[in-house]
Amino acid sequence: MTFYLQTYPYRRMARRWAESHQETLRINVREEDEAYVLSALVPGISADELNIQVLEDVVRIDGEYKAEESNYLVQEFPASSFTRSLRLPAPIDAEHVEADVANGVLTLRLPKAESARPKQIKINAK
Repeated sequence: MTFYLQTYPYRRMARRWAESHQETLRINVREEDEAYVLSALVPGISADELNIQVLEDVVRIDGEYKAEESNYLVQEFPASSFTRSLRLPAPIDAEHVEADVANGVLTLRLPKAESARPKQIKINAK
């Protein structure tokens, strides 16, 4: 007995997924004593093309990879917009957030809000 596998429907499904797939922002987040440090890959995007918002414990980064007008034989660079929202474990002090873009890497220093920082409690001895 011979079985034939039809791959046509699967190819069509994969093509539809690829066409509707929105670029995602790849990130790393590490925690320091008084802040979170977020790094994101943003190759080819300048600082003024990014939109960063902080509200309590949520960081949102928006941007767009712009398509260049040319007659390419092969074009694999992304040409779409992206949005990435991330909820952090503690509220952020939005007034003191620092952002830098260098060599295609966005670095955000997100200080924890004063209410979220650990407090040393002094114990009174009697």
